[in-house]
Amino acid sequence: MEIWINPACSKCRSAVQLLDAEGAEYTVRRYLEDVPSPDEIRAVLGRLGLEPWDITRTQEADAKELGLKEWPREAGSRERWISALVEHPKLIQRPIITADDGTAVVGRTDEAVRDALGR
Repeated sequence: MEIWINPACSKCRSAVQLLDAEGAEYTVRRYLEDVPSPDEIRAVLGRLGLEPWDITRTQEADAKELGLKEWPREAGSRERWISALVEHPKLIQRPIITADDGTAVVGRTDEAVRDALGR
């Protein structure tokens, strides 16, 4: 199990605390420092069953500067969105937990973190 976190994020800290309390074995990835590659983003999206715009923090300053709210949310724009996430990792929703069964969850709630633990 791996969890992508920003240590400054309270949701990330809560998820890590819950994983620790449950005795889970996991690896921490500080994705702002160890930025995921386009292939890693694609793989996580596949595990999540989501599109890149579904895991994009559109309220961030970078998102507003890029005008992401105006970008098309369609297959033809998918790579453009993935490139934006790689170039501006702060835009990636957090925390993302990759579960042992090959799936993943966006662990913003205790329920989502527990769901990942149960997989």
